[in-house]
Amino acid sequence: MKAIPHLPCLRLGKPYRSLNQSEVIDYRSGEIRATLSQINPGIIRKDLTKINSARDALQKFSTTELLNICKKAGDSFLHDHLPLGENGALQGPRDYVDTLSSTSGLPHVMVRKNMEKIHFALSNMKLILNGLTRGLDLEVLDLGYGEQSGSPVCFHPTTKALGLVMPSNSPAVNSLWLPAIPLKMPVIMKPGKDEPWTPFRLMQAFISAGCPAEAFGFYPTDHEGAADILRLCDRALIFGDKSTTDQYAGNPGVQVHGPGFSKILIGDDEIENWPDYIDLMISSISENGGRSCINASAILVPKYAREIADALGQKLGPVQPLPMDDEGAVLSGFANPKMAEWIDSAIEEDLRVPGAYEATAPYRDGTRLVQTEGGVYLRPTIVACDSIDHPLANREFLCPFASVVEVPQAQMLDCIGPTLVVSAITKDESFKRELLIDSRIERLNIGPIPTMKISWDQPHEGNLFEFLYKRRSIGMAA
Repeated sequence: MKAIPHLPCLRLGKPYRSLNQSEVIDYRSGEIRATLSQINPGIIRKDLTKINSARDALQKFSTTELLNICKKAGDSFLHDHLPLGENGALQGPRDYVDTLSSTSGLPHVMVRKNMEKIHFALSNMKLILNGLTRGLDLEVLDLGYGEQSGSPVCFHPTTKALGLVMPSNSPAVNSLWLPAIPLKMPVIMKPGKDEPWTPFRLMQAFISAGCPAEAFGFYPTDHEGAADILRLCDRALIFGDKSTTDQYAGNPGVQVHGPGFSKILIGDDEIENWPDYIDLMISSISENGGRSCINASAILVPKYAREIADALGQKLGPVQPLPMDDEGAVLSGFANPKMAEWIDSAIEEDLRVPGAYEATAPYRDGTRLVQTEGGVYLRPTIVACDSIDHPLANREFLCPFASVVEVPQAQMLDCIGPTLVVSAITKDESFKRELLIDSRIERLNIGPIPTMKISWDQPHEGNLFEFLYKRRSIGMAA
């Protein structure tokens, strides 16, 4: 019988087994895939009093040396057998894919794609830092001062560590904290309940590549412990739904990563060509199982909303769950079936409000919520809304879901609200200028670009360098 691994806490790099433990469960079979040390908030508070030693350990490396470590860590993460827990246990990439799939619901093909995204980020960290720092000479990060474009510059850290409260929905979300290491900032993390695998594997990859172990705090903990991480680290990232992230809105020390409400807008000049963009819409809606904040959740068009919804319904309505190891799998299972049930009931309740109809239903054989392949799944849902005011016109769910709404081009930007990604399909120069100056859009794609396509040299949700470092004036005697 295969031994069940135990993932310890990493107390600034030192493994620690807690008496209090939780279980990470295969969502299909109920099999225990690992036990996980659960840490009380007091331990986190105690360890944070020693955070200077972790920061000092990173300061001994130059930024260039840490970038080389990032590249080695990326290769190790993708290819190597890495420590998993205790007693010399190792986890290879295939076992990582299978285990993560079994506890998160992501099909194998999606886990591998997420692995490749993380590998790309680590392998191209110099490009990412160049984008984050706007071309700053890396030596400035080592000295703390220097020149940029002929003017003196000086940067000082805003914190001694980056706090992280991570989700379980998608492994690639871990790519957002990776630049902290070459920026010489330790990370203090509460991993997602169903997804401790990716951050633990990444930390082991960094350590095997030569990064000081003290740079990593891995603290599975409760809500109080998570709140302490957010409170005691002067800079922290939190991921969650709107009810969670709203608690920290306006807190300058907490960068919130909640629903993206990403959208596709088609202008008057391109709407007659809408059939050419159906595949782009489908990939924007359904890629990564619809679980990403950059998945499109609304499509705004000046006309043909019902025709577009019907075309999407014809293609997405028949999509069904496939075995987790099937290369054609599009849908993800739900580790928490109650979440799937809630989403299904929320959609059904809002469909009772006049002014919307489901375009996928006529092409779907059976119900939206299905139990198959040993798990619970939600099949794609496309809803045509008569008005942007309909409750389903601007919603986001952890599954392939999108509304198609008819809105005059002149009113589109008045009603989009805060939007993580907008893909605007237009050649209208006047409309493009309006889009470029709209402050509610985080990332703007102009032209037929899927919302899921991002540029690693441009942050699409916050700038980690500007979050962790602050520029100040400096004068130095000759």
